[in-house]
Amino acid sequence: MNGRLQTEVKFGVSGMAAPLRRVAMRRPGRATLEADPGRWHYAGPIEPDRLLRQYDAFTERVAASGAEIEWIGGPADDGLADAMFPFDPSFMTPGGAILLRPGKELRQPEVASHEGLYRRLGVPVIGAIEAPGLAEGGDLMWVDESTLAAGRGFRTNQAGIDQLQAIVAPLGIEVRAFDLPMWNGSAACLHLLSLVSPLDRDLALIYPRLFPVALHQLMRERGIQLLEAGDEEFRASGGLNLNVLATAPRRCIALDGFPETVRLMRDAGCDITCFDGDALCIACEGGPTCLTLPILRDDHPSIRGTHP
Repeated sequence: MNGRLQTEVKFGVSGMAAPLRRVAMRRPGRATLEADPGRWHYAGPIEPDRLLRQYDAFTERVAASGAEIEWIGGPADDGLADAMFPFDPSFMTPGGAILLRPGKELRQPEVASHEGLYRRLGVPVIGAIEAPGLAEGGDLMWVDESTLAAGRGFRTNQAGIDQLQAIVAPLGIEVRAFDLPMWNGSAACLHLLSLVSPLDRDLALIYPRLFPVALHQLMRERGIQLLEAGDEEFRASGGLNLNVLATAPRRCIALDGFPETVRLMRDAGCDITCFDGDALCIACEGGPTCLTLPILRDDHPSIRGTHP
């Protein structure tokens, strides 16, 4: 594989843990800093100064991983408090991006800014989820390069999953749906990725009490070792101890304050970098995965093996 081809490849994702080379992010704006926690279903009052400091510290860790950050723009007064969590409104595949349709109605206007991002970056959009379909990125997880797991729940419905399957079928990708539990109801945010974080092609962190049985069986059949996080830190974090961003195989960014979860991953050979996120993540119900949108990982078939 020559260096020229490597340079030309600017997008493509078909896994969750290969080296992260290009990622989109959006810094919290006025809408987030002045958000009404009741309207946006945030867990606590917003502390603007601490939230921004923690966001900047997280950004530094993403940049230190070697990923190139592309910033998502938008009007400073667009009122989209959740836009700092760009993982949900669109989804990257080996063939290009898919514009999703969030189940949280307050988030649906965010899709336009993602479409603008892809236009600016020259990334093709290969499809879009349309009403009555609903789909959020937090409910989508690559099991392997040809299998995409979709959590069926309040944020992603069967109509959205059917549309998603039609979009990715020409790429040779199968979408398999798994029902999510009711947990805390429709207003709360329980995504599939609230219950699992892939750490490597053959390693994932899960919360077993709420995890779909059929997905557990599928991952075991595919040779994936499953680390089981305990109850206490899951409850204390609102599930965000499970929200871990893999920037490379077994190299991860996680929330500080949950030592048993971190120990579990380190014992499995993972290099974990932590950051303080009580004002950023715990208060606003979104973790390091939610704060990023992978645009290019080295698992893309065109460049696999071109990096050491």
